Amino acid sequence: MRSENTPKLRLESLTVGYNGVPLISDINLSLNKGEIMTLIGPNGAGKSTVLKSITRHLSAISGVVYLDEKNMRTIGGKETAQKLAVVLTDRVKPELMSCFEFVSAGRYPYTGSFGMLTAHDKEVVLSALEKVNALDIADKDISQISDGQRQRILLARAVCQEPEVIVLDEPTSFLDIRHKIELLGILSDMAKKGGISVIMSLHEIDLAERISDIIVCVKGDRIAACGTPEEIFSDGMIKELYDIENGSFGALLGNTELKAPEGEIKCFVSGGGGYGVPFYRALQKRGIPFAAGILPGNDIDIAAAEPLATVTVKTAPYEPAGEDEIALAKSLIDSVPLVIDCGCPSGEYNRYNAELLKYAKESGKTVISSLKELSEADL
Repeated sequence: MRSENTPKLRLESLTVGYNGVPLISDINLSLNKGEIMTLIGPNGAGKSTVLKSITRHLSAISGVVYLDEKNMRTIGGKETAQKLAVVLTDRVKPELMSCFEFVSAGRYPYTGSFGMLTAHDKEVVLSALEKVNALDIADKDISQISDGQRQRILLARAVCQEPEVIVLDEPTSFLDIRHKIELLGILSDMAKKGGISVIMSLHEIDLAERISDIIVCVKGDRIAACGTPEEIFSDGMIKELYDIENGSFGALLGNTELKAPEGEIKCFVSGGGGYGVPFYRALQKRGIPFAAGILPGNDIDIAAAEPLATVTVKTAPYEPAGEDEIALAKSLIDSVPLVIDCGCPSGEYNRYNAELLKYAKESGKTVISSLKELSEADL
């Protein structure tokens, strides 16, 4: 008897490539009902190759793809289309076809020889359009709609197949941030509320971290890692996967920072609570090396300060600064002409920063507190 925990899609010892030449070997992955699995990795790493081998757009070199525990090589096209739907990045250019007619093509695995839609088929089409928030454009010519609307229509056509698994290759390509969020929200609802299993590739690793149950790191010649977002999204893993040298990726907040300025420290930034982040990035843009502090180790500023500052003075999480941290901060203030007060409110655990700002003023340092003043500062 079939178990609810039986994978909807399973790759066993799969080797993929082109013209018989292996690109990635020994791929073993399982996707359960209602799960979202996302492939991430550099351009050209093989994400699309893996997906196209699953959907049989490419012939696998060896290994087996199981769909609902059936070897896909033994399943006919009609049965496959009833269980698995595909949304590829290729821009579709149908002529003289409304969005409703285009989405209706998703019902062909269920129609007779003449492809006539029944009343039930039409209800399924309308339901699919409603699920992707596209009922309002059902009668529009598909060649006249926006990229965001087109992606929703492509997804609606896949939904029309009433599949158990949807495969999407970079579904957020060509979309602005609003439409990226909307599309991924729709996919999340389909998975969690509708029980549809989703496997896709994404370039936006911050969004991949937020939507996925399973992350697969594709490295060009191998699957470098596979696990939950919590297991995969560490600073070191992402840096290695993408060969990041001149910059950083912050796993905690999913933020990407450019390379820190090089050279002698020109100013000290008193931040905290997120107030310092705009100043750190403004200094980086101008190529001005700086020191930051004093920051608790769990402060939100840390995610930007550590990769961008030459020196970050910090304390243990939830601990006040000790004599050593205060002495280091004062020595850094002594070495620069300018101190930036980012405006972080002073409280029990960061009262020493107010003392440092007072120390800076008494030492004759220029203290500024706005990005406008920073833009006008001669550094």
